[in-house]
Amino acid sequence: MKKHSARVAPLSACNSPVLTLTKVEGEERPRDSPGPAEAQAPAGAEAGGRASRRCGTCSRAQLKKVSWGVAVALCVCASWAGSTQLAKQTFRRFDAPFTLTWFATNWNFLFFPLYYAGHVCKSAEKQSVKQRYRECCRFFGDNGLTLKVFFTKAAPFGVLWTLTNYLYLHAIKKINTTDVSVLFCCNKAFVFLLSWIVLRDRFMGVRIVAAILAIAGIVMMTYADGFHSHSVIGIALVVGSASVSALYKVLFKLLLGSAKFGEAALFLSILGVFNILFITCIPVILYFTKVEYWSSFADIPWGNLCGFSVLLLTFNIVLNFGIAVTYPTLMSLGIVLSVPVNAVVDHYTSQIVFNGVRVIAIIIIGLGFLLLLLPEEWDVWLIKLLTRLKVRKKEEPAEGGADLGSGPQSKNRRARPSFAR
Repeated sequence: MKKHSARVAPLSACNSPVLTLTKVEGEERPRDSPGPAEAQAPAGAEAGGRASRRCGTCSRAQLKKVSWGVAVALCVCASWAGSTQLAKQTFRRFDAPFTLTWFATNWNFLFFPLYYAGHVCKSAEKQSVKQRYRECCRFFGDNGLTLKVFFTKAAPFGVLWTLTNYLYLHAIKKINTTDVSVLFCCNKAFVFLLSWIVLRDRFMGVRIVAAILAIAGIVMMTYADGFHSHSVIGIALVVGSASVSALYKVLFKLLLGSAKFGEAALFLSILGVFNILFITCIPVILYFTKVEYWSSFADIPWGNLCGFSVLLLTFNIVLNFGIAVTYPTLMSLGIVLSVPVNAVVDHYTSQIVFNGVRVIAIIIIGLGFLLLLLPEEWDVWLIKLLTRLKVRKKEEPAEGGADLGSGPQSKNRRARPSFAR
């Protein structure tokens, strides 16, 4: 039997896992030919039993997926909000956003080793590291991971990854974490717009409305602090981060398509290798030019740096591989749930003012994000639901009238004696 594995796109929860339906078949034993009435009853009971068993199995599987979805969403929320808050605290002692970005991205190297450890523990057909690596390298083409492929298909995404995280962390220095986290939710609207333009994805009016809400929320968020320089720069940085992240996702889908779990893990590990080999020079230059300078290495809060890196690694692992156990929509909810968590933390740890404009902007952007989670066939499902409700409303008065009409007749029949023999 061939194994079908779900395909994912790194930093994206847009692909659905492959669902396989299994049939429950019972054994048929030879017996005497029954009469028509006897044959229909067991056949109907057997069909009803199979249907109920299938529905029970389906509902249990869905309940399990939803339960996993809640757990995954909470994990996404905790890791994303935790990394954001920890980065904010780190900058109070270590003002070096690019160095922090470089340090955290190096941890991407662990993706493939962690995946292989899971493969060894779970897979029935265990492969060596070399065999698994070669199989995953087929994602890049028939020749595997060559030097040309590395610089044409991996290096550009490494630059986009670093730029996304650097802009996000630099924005945390300028504005509060609540505004940063809610503005980054506009990333999903940017992905839709780019997919519509570049990938020619299906046009959906509700998603255009969501994109308009996201843009309106950005403008209102800028107005909430009175167009101060720090606020405007911070908002521009986080919007730039969301835009680069959207470009990363769309280009990945355009150039590489979708990847299996092992292929995605290998790709993310390659981004970590690219970061170590080619981005390391930038923090060194920034240190000697005193753009990002620290007096001694003993003053570096290594605990905060490692904690931030672990939380960010956890976030990316759960977001990329969570579709193996649950629905992508439930995972995406974890990102928007991090906004109220950051708001509560900011309320007690900073001097943020939740004025009316800021609250409305947060609600508008959150609403736009939720609209973008609607499936493509949501309008068809809604029409079917409304049709069923209308049919039920028409049937209820008809049944009530039939009951009233049949009541006196049945009573008269019972009262009237029968003389027929």
